[in-house]
Amino acid sequence: MHPRTTELRTALEQSHAELRAAIDAIPAAQRSRAHAADRWSAAQVVEHLAHTAASVALLLTRGLRRLERAGLRPATDHSAVLPTIDAERLRDRSRKVAAPAAVQPTHGLDFAQAWQAFGDARQQLLDALHASDGIDVGAIVAPHPVLGELDFHRWVAFVALHEQRHAAQLREVVSPG
Repeated sequence: MHPRTTELRTALEQSHAELRAAIDAIPAAQRSRAHAADRWSAAQVVEHLAHTAASVALLLTRGLRRLERAGLRPATDHSAVLPTIDAERLRDRSRKVAAPAAVQPTHGLDFAQAWQAFGDARQQLLDALHASDGIDVGAIVAPHPVLGELDFHRWVAFVALHEQRHAAQLREVVSPG
């Protein structure tokens, strides 16, 4: 497995474990209820993460299809991805960021439904990551509303860091302040 695939797979596994631990700390009966008028419920947070992961997976999958049509080349860049992203900025909960409309929760899913949607979207992202293993995907780029232009691997890193940001948000529900 290519070092970047391994690095990003590990980051996604770690962020997922962090998110699951934050959710597990919230009583099941409270996961679909917002704890304040201006806050999302755990279900809404997870639904937002599902929308985000699905959007990124679609973006990356379409990019891979374009590369396949143009001809695939082997990856030559083995450098680490995570140090190239401003992780502190992404995880900083003191800085509020409004989610784009496309990834806003619809308020229609209960926690179990949101978790299933998130699992499905996360699998799509993992499938795209594994499909890219050993392939030069540097030409797959798209703008992020806060971080600017991101390439394929930085989009995957963003998803992992984004999960960490929202794990912190969920921990605030358990221990506000």
